[in-house]
Amino acid sequence: MKLWHDLTWEEIGELVEQGMDAALLPVGATEQHGPHLGCGMDSEIARHLSEQVSAKTQVAVLPTLPYGCSIGHSHRWPGTIALQPKTLIDVVKEIGDWVAASGFKRLFILNSHVSNFAPLRCALEMLRAEHDGFMVALINSSTVSERVKERHFDDAEDWHANEAETSLMMALAPNLVRNDKLTTSDDPDRTEDCVFSHPVNRTSLNGVTGKPSDASVEKGRELFDWMVDDLSALVVKGLQEEAPLPHGYFDQTKG
Repeated sequence: MKLWHDLTWEEIGELVEQGMDAALLPVGATEQHGPHLGCGMDSEIARHLSEQVSAKTQVAVLPTLPYGCSIGHSHRWPGTIALQPKTLIDVVKEIGDWVAASGFKRLFILNSHVSNFAPLRCALEMLRAEHDGFMVALINSSTVSERVKERHFDDAEDWHANEAETSLMMALAPNLVRNDKLTTSDDPDRTEDCVFSHPVNRTSLNGVTGKPSDASVEKGRELFDWMVDDLSALVVKGLQEEAPLPHGYFDQTKG
């Protein structure tokens, strides 16, 4: 695997010279995940998944961003460390600026916290407008493919710290799992008929939505293997992609 953190400036430059012009930015979060999971769950997913995809594709992996837009989790439960959306936009935009300055032409942003998506999409818009020809993809780890999405949404539409996430941690980072709390942590999805998007303190009793009691190591291993395979296939496809048309961003010529 190619970890940006471990590489020298010469080695990073050589990646581009040898044709590897893509980097992968894992973006996680630090937030409450109920009474049974550690607050770093999202970041663990992003880091483990990115590293395994790098091992299969040789794409360069940037250090995991451990803070995200978690303000929807409120102050009801201790542990959440959240960035405002505008802050996350600026952070990711500036990271992308430096990736582009290092000669990279493609940036895959791997998002493992649902509420990061909107600010990350804004950062994508800003990066591709400022750096003509710089291609940016935004991928959610939980919806990287239909089979992965189906597993995440199996026990709740507005899921959080559910069976899928708990199973993944049991397989990847068991130190984050409190097994003695699993059978008492289930909490139903109360958002089915809602018109508005409510913060978690108004939808969950304990910070959970779903059934972590159904989790297992075996389920986690299977799901993670799917995520690695399906994201790797997406990255390989992206490494070959070129823009459908060659027009420059500031080119006003017609035809």
